[in-house]
Amino acid sequence: MKKTMMRTIALTLLACMALVLVSCGSGGSGSSGSGASSSTGGSGTASSAPTKLICGVTDFEPMNFRDASGKWTGFDTDLAELVGKKLNMTVEFQEIEWGSKYQELEAGTINCIWNGFTANASESDGTKRSDLVDFSYSYLLNQQCVVVKSDRSGEFKGEGDLAGKTAAAEAGSAGESFAAEAVGSSGKVIGTAAQINTFIEVKSGAVDCAVVDILLAQRLAGSGDYADLVIADIDLESEVYAVGFKKGGDLRDKVNGALKALYDDGTMMSLAEEYGLENTLDLDTSFKG
Repeated sequence: MKKTMMRTIALTLLACMALVLVSCGSGGSGSSGSGASSSTGGSGTASSAPTKLICGVTDFEPMNFRDASGKWTGFDTDLAELVGKKLNMTVEFQEIEWGSKYQELEAGTINCIWNGFTANASESDGTKRSDLVDFSYSYLLNQQCVVVKSDRSGEFKGEGDLAGKTAAAEAGSAGESFAAEAVGSSGKVIGTAAQINTFIEVKSGAVDCAVVDILLAQRLAGSGDYADLVIADIDLESEVYAVGFKKGGDLRDKVNGALKALYDDGTMMSLAEEYGLENTLDLDTSFKG
């Protein structure tokens, strides 16, 4: 009886020890799983590298615009998608108000500004854009231009002719900065949510002129709904386009690598030719903003 009791106690102790060992092993496995989950979630090293390229855009033909089905297309749109494939990243396009681009970037709503972003320019308060974001290599040449009604083109032959005028420009754009300086204190600048809206303002007679990127003006002025608008014979300074990123991250460098690869293998030139931009394509790997 005593032997039987001792044997029962021994077996019970062994069973308890086994249960403890299983529990510890299970806990170790659970910790490892939790760690793996953390590393691919919000706090681990792997999670610090974004898996999505979320591009802040506005309606700006031929860079980013919607096709008949409502899908985003355009040179910048297609280029971003090609870069995404190179980097194995999902690409999304988030429509923004251009005047809020820096706030959107800071808030994380977007992780890049990819929308015909004039890089070698300053904001209306004089702050250089390169002080606000990290820029990619520049890849397209651009310049601002003045759009007016064709029957008033004779009034606009030089920058001085803009003094005292009412001009429309996209809020927060390089065009707005130039327009504010050109019209002076006796003039007025009407800010719009997107560059394309400035054409409506000129056509309606609400403003004397619009200051916009020439790549857009060449597409719209003189045709379709804007057949009565022309680009004024005023030569302004050249600019370049680049992609803007939040300062201090490594996404810019990854995108730069993809841009150079697409430029070197001819893919970027083929895309530029598709949108009639082959004469403005110019990848500058030394550009820092």
